[in-house]
Amino acid sequence: MVPIVDFATEADLPALADLLHELLMLESDFQPDREAQLRGLRLVLDNPALGRLFVLRVDGTVAGMANALKTISTACGAPVLLLEDVIVSRAHRGAGYGRRLVEHVLDWAKAEGMVRVTLLADQDNAAALAFYEKLGFGPSAMVVRRKLL
Repeated sequence: MVPIVDFATEADLPALADLLHELLMLESDFQPDREAQLRGLRLVLDNPALGRLFVLRVDGTVAGMANALKTISTACGAPVLLLEDVIVSRAHRGAGYGRRLVEHVLDWAKAEGMVRVTLLADQDNAAALAFYEKLGFGPSAMVVRRKLL
């Protein structure tokens, strides 16, 4: 099984919403809402200047995803990336597919001129934190604060 990472298409949206449901069930800050997730996925898919959805396929089946959102850092004076929604389906975990997916996104970000990648992970998800640490992501002194509008 050779995984393929590529940009998501319209046809991938239902499978990506399924993956988001799996992901959001692991996170304490969010609750799955399929219609909201489909709206968000479509916003990214329809606006590539804002970001790109990446899909990991194993034998033609959607097995993982990542949401790469573009922004500008005034601190860096350059484009940077916010990496969200990284998940490999439970059935495909442990085979190195997550590493392949994230490394693909990092290579793309670098080729696009991004100078930093930031991500958020649930503080209670030790497996995710260890995974990102192995990929070179370190802690930040910044603290996340949120206000719903």
